[in-house]
Order: sequence, then C-alpha cells, then structure tokens
Amino acid sequence: MSEETIAAIATSPGEGGIGIVRISGSAAYAIGLSLFRFGRKVAKPKSHRLYYGHVVNPADGSAVDEALIAFMQAPHTYTREDVVEINCHGGIMPLAKTLELVLAAGARPAQPGEFTKRAFLNGRIDLAQAEAVIQIIRAKTEQALELSLAQLQGRLSGQVRAVRQSLLMLLSHLEAAIDFPEHHDVEELTLVELRGGTARALAETKALLQTADQGRIMREGVRTAIIGRPNVGKSSLLNALLGEQRAIVTAFPGTTRDILEESINLGGVALTIVDTAGIREAADEAEKIGVERAKDALVNADLILYVLDLSAEINSKEWEILASMRDKPCILIGNKTDLVVDAQAAASRLAEELPSFPFVPMSLLEGKGLELLEQTIISLVFQGSVKPPQSVMVTTARHKDALRRASQALEELLAALAAGYASDLLAIDLLAAVEALGEITGETVAADLAEEIFRNFCIGK
Repeated sequence: MSEETIAAIATSPGEGGIGIVRISGSAAYAIGLSLFRFGRKVAKPKSHRLYYGHVVNPADGSAVDEALIAFMQAPHTYTREDVVEINCHGGIMPLAKTLELVLAAGARPAQPGEFTKRAFLNGRIDLAQAEAVIQIIRAKTEQALELSLAQLQGRLSGQVRAVRQSLLMLLSHLEAAIDFPEHHDVEELTLVELRGGTARALAETKALLQTADQGRIMREGVRTAIIGRPNVGKSSLLNALLGEQRAIVTAFPGTTRDILEESINLGGVALTIVDTAGIREAADEAEKIGVERAKDALVNADLILYVLDLSAEINSKEWEILASMRDKPCILIGNKTDLVVDAQAAASRLAEELPSFPFVPMSLLEGKGLELLEQTIISLVFQGSVKPPQSVMVTTARHKDALRRASQALEELLAALAAGYASDLLAIDLLAAVEALGEITGETVAADLAEEIFRNFCIGK
C-alpha cells in the first residue's frame, strides 16, 4: 500500500444535487475527522455509515458546507485502503473549497485513475477488471454496459486465468523434464499432456479471439463516415438519422466545412456518425482543410455511407473514391429520388454500375428510405442481426493483441512438437503464451503499460 493519502472530486464537474470529495490512504480518517463537525456527538464513527454535519475550516471553525460523510475502513473499500467520502452540495465552490481543505490537511491531489490503480495494485481487482471501470463510465448502450459489467465481475479474467493456469502446469512439467532428463517416463508423459493441453488451450484462446471484433463494436460502436460530393444530402442524412436538425442544410454546396460527430443507438449498438465536407476541389483554405479531414474520416471509418445524387451522373472524382473503397464496408445511398422521373429505373441503373456495394435509394427531402438504410447497416455490419452479447467477450484492442500473440505461440508450439524439437525450445513458445495471457489480467504487465492504461481514466476514479 502507498504511504501517501490522495484526494479528488469524484463526481462530474458542473452543478448537481450532490458532489463527492474522495480521500484514500492511511491518513484519510484523520483528515476527515479534522474538518468535519458532526451534527450529534459521535465518539468513533462506524465504518460504512453516513453521518450528517458540516465541513468546517479547522483554522477558525467556520462552516464551509452542510454535508454527509462516510468513513470506510480497509480492506473493505474500493482501494482496499481507508477511504473517506464527503458528500457536499454539488456546486463548484463548495466542492473546490472542501478539496482545498482536504489537501491542506495532508492529502495530495490524485492523478487520473489513481483510485482504480490502487485497487489494482492492492489486489482487489485485476487489470482487465480495472479497464472495465472506464468502459462502464463510457458505455453508450445497454449492451456495452452489460459487457463491461461482465468484465468487471471477472468473467473474462476467470476464463483467461484458467487457460493460463493450465499452460503453467504444462510448463512446470516441461521444465521438470529439462532439469531431470534422466527420468524418461516423466518426459514421455509430459509430451503426451503437452499436445492435448496445448490444443485445448489454443481452442479456448481462439474462441475468445473470435469475439473480439463484435465485442469492440459493442463497446466502442461503429465509426460511420458520411461521404460524398457537395450538396448530395450528407447533412440531411445526418439529421435524419439523429431525428433532429443538428447540421445546417442549405441549397448551396459547401455548407459543411468541418467534421460534425454525433452518436445514435441502432438496435442496441452505438453508431458514431461523422458528417464530412463535400469532397471536391476546394474554393478556399477553410474548405481545403475540411476536405482533407473528410478523406481522413474515410480512411478511419468502420462503415462508410456514400451519398450520391440519383438525379446526376457520377463524376470522375466519385469513381476514383469509390474505387479506393473496395475493401471497406460501404453502403451506397442514391438520394433525391424525388427529382427523378423514374426513380426505380435510376436506382437499378446505379446499382448495376456499382454491384460491389449494397444500395439504398432514398429521398431525404420526403423522408423515404431511412428504415431500409437502418436494416442495411445491421445486415452489413452484423451479418443480418445484432446478436446479444455473450457472457464473455473481448472488447479492447489490447486484449485482442495479447490473445493473438498467445494463439500464435501455441500454434508454433504444436508445430515444434510435430517436428520433434527439444524440450528447451518447446518451453520458449509455451512461456510466450503464458506471458501474453498474463498481460490481460496484469500478472505479467509492464509498469509503463499500466501507467498508460490508468492515464486514460478521469480524475477521481
């Protein structure tokens, strides 16, 4: 445990009914008692009870705020240290003044994620569970929340730890064979166990790995870029998907000059929709920057909604862009069916010219085609339907990479076994798989990686 006592405002900035100042560390109780005047006489506050009173300035006894305070004794706390939480009125000044008094009494300001980092370092949660905390905070849909809660409860960690433990058992047998080569019966048994155990571990690791893409989408959502030349209806499409007038729409081309980004919930999955500037030769510096950002959005998108004007011919620039998107999930939207005499014929012609992409005819002016578009998005991204999340799914790129490396090491181990390699060479692959899996739970994680993970947390968590 750290000798330092840390403190921070644990609630979101701004005004609210309640704001919480959290203190954790060996001096938490002393600090809390030094600046709180109880509403009635309390000889010794009981753990995990709320007490009414006032936050006071110890220097002159003046009241700062009316509040509730909770003293929570280690190890039954979030950090497994002594924790004190002061529930103030949720305004900027009472919280700032209370935190100021706490720091003056001996605490230091907490770093981003430091409370959760202490929970990890003190063994209350592992690294995958710690990462789930920030995922819960950032969850945009019920399914994302469900996945994050399952990870916080240790379901992913438990499965990974079970596979890793089985590999550690195999490694111990293998190392025994290396250290005591004269015991041939042990070596024979180890090779038999090694083949079967490695194959089982590989199957379980790959099964987890196969959940990674859907798991990431469930947690992060689908980054969706609306692309097209000016005045084809990109901003109108954004407004239609959002169900509100978020983007400015005019009859003049080039209205959108910067990236507009919004999120919607589509069948339980978040879509982060990016409306971009129309791609064309820019008329000025501002539009040039907007066009470049549109191109970046196209490259980084998980899904592209390419909007075409059904009443106009596809120009050379559009053909060039469409040709570059052959490997990207893309839906073509033929907008402005209301301007075409035979909309069905025009849509069929366009679909024939671009058979590689799903095609949706729309009239955003008349509000037609939105339901078909939503169905097409689900069909393209989720192969027909948004599946309910499994109890255990991989949701981060870090976990996916660790599982990929573990799977690769186990495949190499099986190949080495088939080739009859010596035990010491087999142990290298087995150890690599063990260490890769340990990175997920934090059992073999490097200190700098842990620092980077917790740096992404908010202060006070």
